[in-house]
Amino acid sequence: MGVSKQLRIQRTLIYIFYGILTILSIIPFWIVIANATRSAEQIKQGPSLIPGDNLIYNWNVLVEKGFDVFNGITNSFIIAAGSTILSLYFSSLAAYALVAYNFKGKKIAYAIILGLIMIPTQVSLVGFYQFMSQLGLLNSFIPLIVPAIASPATVFFMKQYLETIYHPDLPDSARIDGAGEWKIFHRIILPQMKPALATMGIFSFVTQWNNFLMPLILLNDESMYTLPMLVQLLKTDVYRTEFGSMYLGISLTIIPLLLIYMFLSRYIIGGVTAGSIKQ
Repeated sequence: MGVSKQLRIQRTLIYIFYGILTILSIIPFWIVIANATRSAEQIKQGPSLIPGDNLIYNWNVLVEKGFDVFNGITNSFIIAAGSTILSLYFSSLAAYALVAYNFKGKKIAYAIILGLIMIPTQVSLVGFYQFMSQLGLLNSFIPLIVPAIASPATVFFMKQYLETIYHPDLPDSARIDGAGEWKIFHRIILPQMKPALATMGIFSFVTQWNNFLMPLILLNDESMYTLPMLVQLLKTDVYRTEFGSMYLGISLTIIPLLLIYMFLSRYIIGGVTAGSIKQ
């Protein structure tokens, strides 16, 4: 009885600890959302968790400053979703090849992938811009989506995850039944990788959604601006700074990310090898 009571106390303390961490994580987002409904004068007085009644005014300021919310969401979603899908699919394909097959240069190829992870994106920024300019792809979504096919960090994560769940008997059994390599990958390997796909999908989508530097360099047409780029249009006036409208613009960039996380997080939790071969 004493041991059971001690376990309940430990469990309660753990729940309290994680509850506090959860609250501390939510408070900054809530302050941003609350400030989106407050006036500039109220925001200057200090942070508050209580929403204000200035939401409509802040929205009108956004519209007057050319903040096209729906167009920005559409552009951001096209870039983020397109690059995320390409990154996840081809990275999973590359990870499967590195884990399941033995070929010459396998270790060298993997070493190159690891080396590419350590190279900052800013190093190749000028060369990438010049290359896209020569191809005539400036002011286009293509250079913001297609390069996601080569994502070294995603390949590394997928390979590490696949090594923990991969069993050669599964594809061998499928080959005996007459399944081809593509069918094995799509019907057997990919379903087992759902937790990894969801995890990297969240990171990739958030990264591309918040990407500001690359679209700023490649896109000149305001109708193609993403949400982070539209936020920069909320410049301060000479006599008045509309902090409320700025917070509202920032809130509009956060809300879609929270929805994406809520949708994908359920795939992270759960057994991935249920029904597979037990070792």
